Amino acid sequence: MLSPYALTRPGGVQGQVLGLSRALRRLGHEVTVLGPADPGESGADPDVFVIGPARGVRSNGSVAPVTVSPVAAWRAVRFVRLGAFDVLHLHEPLAPIAGYGFMLRPRVPMVGTYHRAGVSRWVPVLRPLVELVGRRMQVRVAVSEAARETAMQSSPGTYELLFNGVDMDAFATVDPVPSDHPTVLFLGRHETRKGLGVLLDAFAQLHRPAVLWVASDGPQTEVQQRRYPESDRVKWLGRLRDDERDARLLGADVLCAPSLGGESFGMVLLEGMAARCAVVASDLPGYRAAAAGHAVLVPPGDRGALSRALGTALADAVEGNGRSSNRALKSAEAHVREWSMDRLAVRYVEIYERAIRAGARPARP
Repeated sequence: MLSPYALTRPGGVQGQVLGLSRALRRLGHEVTVLGPADPGESGADPDVFVIGPARGVRSNGSVAPVTVSPVAAWRAVRFVRLGAFDVLHLHEPLAPIAGYGFMLRPRVPMVGTYHRAGVSRWVPVLRPLVELVGRRMQVRVAVSEAARETAMQSSPGTYELLFNGVDMDAFATVDPVPSDHPTVLFLGRHETRKGLGVLLDAFAQLHRPAVLWVASDGPQTEVQQRRYPESDRVKWLGRLRDDERDARLLGADVLCAPSLGGESFGMVLLEGMAARCAVVASDLPGYRAAAAGHAVLVPPGDRGALSRALGTALADAVEGNGRSSNRALKSAEAHVREWSMDRLAVRYVEIYERAIRAGARPARP
């Protein structure tokens, strides 16, 4: 399984790659994960092969930690060729450039999963390569309708619609971080697209005892910390390990995802529901599809609407009403179980088997 994004940094695609690989191993399959990593942080995991270092590349309103080294792409091809694998699963096949070597001389049946919402400006420039990527895949999967529409604009063809998975078992192995006041948690890179500045302004308008936990980091961290320094109300947590992140989710009352756009799927919303948080988020197609009525959605960038929604959510958390009632939290948790990583792994095994059968025949456009 190949991730184009650094395996040592938090991110939606990396989380899916690592979580899906664990779920597949629980089913008895052998999985090796390939991808770039930050030097000195890759560890000694025998199920991970680091193809090279990562660097930040601006894309889709964010900074993607990818490799731009042709040597790294060659290492990936060589590793797969020598490993005698049955199938290769490429996540985000159009992202530079970890998987590009497989487009020239594919040696193994391939499945591609497309996560992105929003066509990058460089896709039209590389149109022949982009179309070749699509033709090389035995099966193409999109994680949401928005992701499928984006993929179709880049490389028309047939895409199966699947979901991203939530690791429901992760929350059973950690203890919640306690908080003295009703607490809102933000999980996301500190950049314009994720809406952290909007959330900080909206939270400042609240006139009730509450705490905002801000996890992760990014290019806007210093600017936003100068605007809203560490205080009794705003806590800057920095980058969290997976278990620390899960503990914060369990300890928070409200998960807020104020993104302004570019979100193909609302994985963070599902994770919040799995941890029994009430969820307040921007009204984006990907978030709306994932929430299915179990979250409060507000117009993206509307500080007043977000502040009012947070105020109601925090009041409900104190009183155990509304979205924080036991009935509502149980209903949201039951909804999330339909998106579990174990169910997703079973679906992908079926897809891998089809890709292997199709790979025995010459691939056709």
